Amino acid sequence: MDWQEWDWAIWTALGALLVVGELFSLDLILLMLATGAFAGAVTGAFTDSFVIQAIVALVVSVSMLAVVRPGLARRLHNGPEIQIGAQKLIGVQAVSTVEISAHKPGQLKLEGELWTAQPYDETLVIAAGTPVEVLEIRGATAYVHPLPELGTP
Repeated sequence: MDWQEWDWAIWTALGALLVVGELFSLDLILLMLATGAFAGAVTGAFTDSFVIQAIVALVVSVSMLAVVRPGLARRLHNGPEIQIGAQKLIGVQAVSTVEISAHKPGQLKLEGELWTAQPYDETLVIAAGTPVEVLEIRGATAYVHPLPELGTP
């Protein structure tokens, strides 16, 4: 029994080892090399020439690394930015419970917590019951602006 009769199994085992290694690295490089090894295994099922199998494995691996991996990595690594702390409140809408002005700060309930609120535009006076949007957080104060209301004809 010659080893060339089992070269497809060697390629398959190499591909499986590379897949297991990819589970630990999560870099997508070993997965692309594993694809090349599996291509070598498929080629080994049709030819006994190790040189042809190695060339197919190399071409498929390099192609996967050059063509598939960049787009796949970009798609997997791009996600929404995670906002933590007070910055996650920017853009949140609330309703003023009291009149708010630059000289008389009020309070809002944002995400279940009470926050001191002042108008973003210091010349505005925001009446109680006005829907507002948080534009900025400075310290423990939310700077808000009233939401535009559609007028009725």
